[in-house]
Amino acid sequence: MQNSDPIWDHVETHRADLIELSDRVWGMPELLYGEYRSCAEHVAVLRDKGFAVHEEVAGIPTAVMGEAGEGGPVIAILGEYDALPGLSQVAGIAEPQPADAGGAGHGCGHNLLGSAALLAACALKDWLAETGTPGRVRYYGCPAEEGGAAKAFMVRDGAFDDVDAAITWHPATMTKVDEAQSLANTRMDFTFTGRASHAAAAPHLGRSALDAAELMSVGVNYLREHVPQESRIHYAYLDAGGTAPNVVQGRAKVRYAIRSTSLPGMLALNERVKKIAHGAAMMTETQVDISIMSAVSNMLGNTPLEEAMQTAMDDLGGVDFDDADRAYAAKIQGTLTAEDIAATYRANGMDVRADEPLCDYVVPREMRGPKMMGSTDVADVSWKVPTVQARVSTVAIGTPGHSWQITAQGKSPAAHKGMTYAAKVMGVVGRMLLTDEVLLARAKKDHAERLAREPYVCPIPEDVRPPLVPRPEAAE
Repeated sequence: MQNSDPIWDHVETHRADLIELSDRVWGMPELLYGEYRSCAEHVAVLRDKGFAVHEEVAGIPTAVMGEAGEGGPVIAILGEYDALPGLSQVAGIAEPQPADAGGAGHGCGHNLLGSAALLAACALKDWLAETGTPGRVRYYGCPAEEGGAAKAFMVRDGAFDDVDAAITWHPATMTKVDEAQSLANTRMDFTFTGRASHAAAAPHLGRSALDAAELMSVGVNYLREHVPQESRIHYAYLDAGGTAPNVVQGRAKVRYAIRSTSLPGMLALNERVKKIAHGAAMMTETQVDISIMSAVSNMLGNTPLEEAMQTAMDDLGGVDFDDADRAYAAKIQGTLTAEDIAATYRANGMDVRADEPLCDYVVPREMRGPKMMGSTDVADVSWKVPTVQARVSTVAIGTPGHSWQITAQGKSPAAHKGMTYAAKVMGVVGRMLLTDEVLLARAKKDHAERLAREPYVCPIPEDVRPPLVPRPEAAE
């Protein structure tokens, strides 16, 4: 390990305040575009730390940007703070116990994600002022990553037009540079409208919207055999037409998530799913209305930035967990299956290790496992500007994504240590970009070459607006 980086010291200066922020956000889990209290907490910290604050970025009430510094390159650090439905959980225990029955919870660690990103921005702000280095750091508080595609809307609105590079991270089971692999994803709603009637006395007069939705499901299931292996299609009923079986349902609504490894592949798959919906409507003599709720691209990598982040991680070493952290993580592992734990190692190209509750090392870049991809709206930022992302250990090895176990660990000392580590890594990469003109130029060249091979096309149609939700009275 090298001598202490000045960024590390600045991170430690603000560490306690930002840990408090992460815990406050953990305690107020809010769903996509409804993160009014969480956003307000971030705004308050930005103002307290001396940032120039710009609210309602891209017309989104729960998006914020804070800027510090003058001249030079503009480095964006991306944060998030949205939660997930149904993942409420009491913190610090190793058994499922909702804190609020049926409530939301931070089952993806975004309370940590936003707080660490803001912590890194604070450290860079202090370092810029201390050294007089020209450059600006921006913290972007981004809502609705979980299905709302806020960053894609922000990119489309021009929020990143003058940014030179972007840095972010995500809580994880292992510490590594992200492999920049994700699936392009469209969330599309299919609303079928038929004709209600008495299901016993006059079924022949009805035209069942529910039948149409179910026939669509059958058609999509047959489609699954004939799509690229990495593609994914999922669905959920938003409206099944009511709860009375003696009524022919006149309306039904189903949401599909359609994923592919590339934007062109996703757009082509979208059209195939639409054809099935139209076929289902034709078979049932109903009408179908199709609308896009949100969409994101696949991640675009950047080799120079990934190499720089690997250097920052190697210099810092792994997250410094202690015996108490390992003991709690071992209890969490006791709630998992052997397959859960093995899957984490396989995803990172590693053999399973016994008696290893936490990852306290950096996974080398050459370690690569099979592709196990989700989707993220960070991807659309990566098409706009050179972008790099870290994965940092904050939870027990084997912890599944979007689980009560993540929520339970979200306020633990281990999570706070991982969050602080992530801030140091992001801060160092930001400093490298602000002081190394060659690195920034290489990153931009890499980005331009990738775009030359496949230009960016926003996956969200121009007429689609973010699915905003009203401000709750309690947040007024």
